[in-house]
Amino acid sequence: MRISRPTTVWLRMPLFALAVLAILQIPADAAREDALLVDLSDELIGISTGFTGASVLLFGTTDGQGDVIVLVRSPNSSVVVRRKARVAGIWVNADELTFDDAPGFYQVAASAPIDEILSPAKAQANQIGVDNIIFRPHEFLTPGEEQVFRDALIRNKQRSGLYGEKVGDVSIQGGRLFRTRLELPANVPTGEYTVTVLLVDNAQIVSRSSTQLSVRKVGIEAKVTEFAFENSHWYGLLAVLIALFAGWFAGFVFRKV
Repeated sequence: MRISRPTTVWLRMPLFALAVLAILQIPADAAREDALLVDLSDELIGISTGFTGASVLLFGTTDGQGDVIVLVRSPNSSVVVRRKARVAGIWVNADELTFDDAPGFYQVAASAPIDEILSPAKAQANQIGVDNIIFRPHEFLTPGEEQVFRDALIRNKQRSGLYGEKVGDVSIQGGRLFRTRLELPANVPTGEYTVTVLLVDNAQIVSRSSTQLSVRKVGIEAKVTEFAFENSHWYGLLAVLIALFAGWFAGFVFRKV
């Protein structure tokens, strides 16, 4: 009995020590999670007839000094990029390349120039900046050919207002409060957007927080879209009947005139 009792105590000591360390670790993890608090003025953007775009206020607080980077990204989708060529004096589509996972909308805002607060390697690893977005082509091309289509994709998206960078657009007050506005154009695609906020200090990402922004159609347009996806055959038949009726009605009116 004298031997077994201390042996039992010593066997229990490592388990007790691990339990104490686990308890002490909980506040530290909770502090890291609460290092960056983010919220949006609107979590739902409804697209209806006459939609001309939207502006959403993003605001939050940090638990320390540093710069703030905001990334807004829509779900990925397949995008076809075509290259035109002049044939017999007429511009026609010559070559094309499909990218399987291009974001329909991408916007980055920062409190300072990204290349001054973050290393190029970290910016590329986190896809911070339009030039660091990862596009995966559907078929193999040489790096030079792929770069041509990639540049064209980014150029087209920027021309449409769907890709953008706004350096200095994140304002920080008192070293802890920050805010910026997310500008969504009228042609913004629908989906569940991911809004990621990064706190950068000494060229290191010390904290990050993400929230969701829903962009979807509302009203009669939403009903029509839902019907088209759920009843594609009936929707196609109805479209044909409407086209036939419109043609017959136009012919009837002009015949009378």
